[in-house]
This record gives sequence, C-alpha cells and structure tokens, in this order.
Amino acid sequence: MKVGFVNIFGKPNAGKSTLLNALLGEKLAIISKKVQTTRHRIKGILTTEAYQVIFSDTPGIIEPKYRLHEKMMAAVTEAKEDADLAILLVDINDKWEEADAIFSSLQFKVPALVVINKQDMASPQKKELAFEFFKNKAYCKDIIAITALRKVNTEELLNRIVTLLPEGEPFFDGEEMTDLPTRFFVGEIIREKIYEQYEEEIPYHTTVVVREFKEKSTLIKIQADIIVQRDTQKGIILGERGNGIKALGTAARIDIEKFLGQKVFLELFVKVKPKWRDNDLYLKEYGYH
Repeated sequence: MKVGFVNIFGKPNAGKSTLLNALLGEKLAIISKKVQTTRHRIKGILTTEAYQVIFSDTPGIIEPKYRLHEKMMAAVTEAKEDADLAILLVDINDKWEEADAIFSSLQFKVPALVVINKQDMASPQKKELAFEFFKNKAYCKDIIAITALRKVNTEELLNRIVTLLPEGEPFFDGEEMTDLPTRFFVGEIIREKIYEQYEEEIPYHTTVVVREFKEKSTLIKIQADIIVQRDTQKGIILGERGNGIKALGTAARIDIEKFLGQKVFLELFVKVKPKWRDNDLYLKEYGYH
C-alpha cells in the first residue's frame, strides 16, 4: 500500500484550497477570491485499497507583518518538515520568478511536484513556457498542468502523486477524512461567509471562535464569537439594524447544515479585542498554536 504525507505549498491565491477539495472530492477547505483565506494547516485524508494520501493545505507563503502571520508561516514550516512529497502550486498567470524564489528558499529534502494551475486561463504557448521555466529547477521532480476548479487533469495528478509515495501502513482509519474536530470546520464556514460578505480589511481583522457546540435531539446548537479589532469593525459586521450579521448568520447556517447533515440553531456574537493579531494569549485562545 502506498502511504504518505503530501503537502501543498504556494503563494496566496494559487488555488491550494481548491486543489485540496478537488483531490478529496469534498469541500474541506474554505475558499475565497481574496488572498490569505487559509490560516491553518488543514489535513485531508484520501484512502483506497491501494493507497492512503494525507494531504495538507497550507497558508499562502508571505512575509509576516504580525504575530498571526508568523503563526501561519510556522504551519508552512511544519508541513515542509513532515512531507513525503511537496506539491508546489503555481497560478500560470502569476509571476513565475516570485514562485521560484519561494520554492527555492524552502529547500525541500523530499521530491517536489510542480503543478501549474489555471491552465485554461492561458494560451498553449504560455503553458509551454511555464514548463520550460520550471522543469529544470533543482526542486522539480516532475511537472503537470491542471485546472483545480474544474478538476481538469486532477486524476492524472493523483496518479503521479501515488507513484512517488513510499509503501507503508496507513496512519488513519479508512473512514476518517481529516484529523481536525467538527467545530473547527464550523468556525471556518462562518469565516468564509465573512470573506464573501465584507470588503476591504474586515476579513483580515476578523477571526471566529466556536464557544458552544451542543448536539440535541432535533438539532445542533452552536454559539460563535466573531472577533474584531475595533468598534468600527463591529459596527460594520452588525450592519444597520443588525441586518449584516443576520445575513451572515443565515448564509453560514445553511452551509453548516449541509456540512453536518442536520438542523442547526446558530447564534453569533461580535466582540472587540484590540490588536488580537499580535497578542500571543489571544492567538492561543483562538486556535492559532
């Protein structure tokens, strides 16, 4: 049986979370057109009779500006250290030199597969140029072009991944899809709706903490805090006469019910915690270890 940890690296918005979801066939990681949506390392487990692949979606690689960013980049470093295979994801229309600089700086000790994403948004000539640019790089074991959003060539990608993995015993039960608790994904769904509903700095100044998750006979009761840095941000989240948070709650509840397969009663509260992104105690409390 082929078994291994396959960790996905790349710049923000390269499509790492979309690729994880495509490979798993389930929406595990939240996605957004905005950069820096992923803040945690999210593992997704794909098991068949022939293989078990433990994928990791990692935060987009950036230069840290505050403690939250440092925690995010620590997750990238952790993923680099325990990988059996690295997936280096590149948006075909991004600056290849910047991606190359990032991949070179990571100094992988394991094979790396360069994956050119969003190939349908470029000409065949540009795709050929991308292959020429990356194929002779020291970190590049192999190279393939895909479109993660439409699952174009993702099956071929999975086949190549499996061939590069070592043989071994599975780490997880075949029924497990992730090692993260359900309440983590509930918080992520709420955070995804914040990215969808609010503009400018609001999503980046916000985090979500699920305070209560109680399974009752007819539904699941969930209470969650939306943490912001300033009173003005709280006002924007709430909206006029509370319409903003009502819309947010409705959108989140619908997706949470789909995810859990059960009715949900969702209560959201907005709390102001100044400079929480630079406070180690807050970051630990909010799950950024």
